[in-house]
Amino acid sequence: MKQNNVLPRAGRGMAIAAVVASAAILAGCAHDTASSSVYTYGQAQREQVVRLGTVQSVRPVTIQPERTSGAGVVGGAALGGVAGSAVGGGRGQVLATIGGGLLGAYAGDKVEQTARTTRGLEIVVLLDNGETRVIAQADDVPISAGQRVRVISGGGPTRVAPM
Repeated sequence: MKQNNVLPRAGRGMAIAAVVASAAILAGCAHDTASSSVYTYGQAQREQVVRLGTVQSVRPVTIQPERTSGAGVVGGAALGGVAGSAVGGGRGQVLATIGGGLLGAYAGDKVEQTARTTRGLEIVVLLDNGETRVIAQADDVPISAGQRVRVISGGGPTRVAPM
């Protein structure tokens, strides 16, 4: 007796969705950071300029990605399409699959954007030379008004670091 290795229709869709979702998740693993404590490999071992100053004010801000990686769109479309394909039959099933894919893509993009949005600080620094600078960065390092800081710039983003 010959064995049939073909998955049932629903199982095949789920397998495809799992592969696409896994690829999307892996694609989303690489992400940008606005932390003053994180340097990329290309920024390491580069000379930078350090200016000293005093923090004048700090206010919370939201740092969001300029664009998403597309991982949320791909994963959401796949899952939405699979979910839609389970609805109805014939032409209605095709429309449900397309609609599910579109809604899933939209929802996946929004989920990814929300996941990559971080809390940040807008820091106003009065430099010792009399100039004022404003730098936004992640709020992972405590900074407060009146604090003495180093403003580090050159070869990448400008950072504010406590003294």
